[in-house]
Amino acid sequence: MAELSDAAIDAALERGRIARANEPRAAAARYGSAADRVIVDLENGCTFAFPPHLAQGLEAASQDQLAAVEIFGQGYGLHWEALDVDLSLPDLMAGLFGTKAWMARRAG
Repeated sequence: MAELSDAAIDAALERGRIARANEPRAAAARYGSAADRVIVDLENGCTFAFPPHLAQGLEAASQDQLAAVEIFGQGYGLHWEALDVDLSLPDLMAGLFGTKAWMARRAG
């Protein structure tokens, strides 16, 4: 196995810094029952929200189940342990609320 050079490591670290500065990452997530939205506060100060009935695995979830949302993957994902649901924040923000097959079935 080849060793990584200091330059390669430095370049990888710089790519990570750029990604953290420019890609959406969750700082906090919660379920807002009044608006029936999963609300994600991003590290850049913006907020993203979506109705849970649009997302694969959350369609029939109770308010208590939705409230148990956790952040994972260094802020790139949302997780609901009891529902066994993981959703990608960048995908959600791009309007991808599930797998291609699931979204095709929902579209009819």
